[in-house]
Amino acid sequence: MSVLGVSLSPSHSFSKTPTPSISLLPNLGVKGDAHAGATVQHRPHQSLSPPRPNLRQVHLMQSEILASVGTEAIGKPMKPGELGENITTTGVDLLSLGKGAKLRFIDPAAGAGDDAVATIQVTGLRDAGPQIDKFRTGLREKFVVRDGDRGVVGRRAGIMGIVESGGEVKPGMKIVVEQAPVYQKLECV
Repeated sequence: MSVLGVSLSPSHSFSKTPTPSISLLPNLGVKGDAHAGATVQHRPHQSLSPPRPNLRQVHLMQSEILASVGTEAIGKPMKPGELGENITTTGVDLLSLGKGAKLRFIDPAAGAGDDAVATIQVTGLRDAGPQIDKFRTGLREKFVVRDGDRGVVGRRAGIMGIVESGGEVKPGMKIVVEQAPVYQKLECV
């Protein structure tokens, strides 16, 4: 379970640019990213009054879903950052985590054992919104799981979280998952 890639964008563009590392700021998000802030920065939610706490500070996506959806939809795996995620993981079933689970990022190169460099607390699912179809027509539906009656029973466009403890996150870092004491199913935030 590790970090495959990290990305950010200072503008509200759909995709984010891969970078060698990102700095996580406690209670704010990714330094230099348009979605960082104590209150919601996601454009469809910014008009809410009063402003809501930012439960979407960091977007995480598992590379395995980017590979399967990309291959199915466009004939090749999607690259880290293309779907707008800040952290692309490998070997972590992000969608199985419950609300309040914690992801601890550990730098094996630092030789500090299992001391976390940064911690993100999971707040919910990313909704597969209409922006995905603006990026690639028909892609949105690939991130929605439907039952036999075409009802939505799941989403797989990644998860959202808040920064509990900050630090530098970069590819190759180990991820340790700490489930919340009581499992709560993830809902869209």
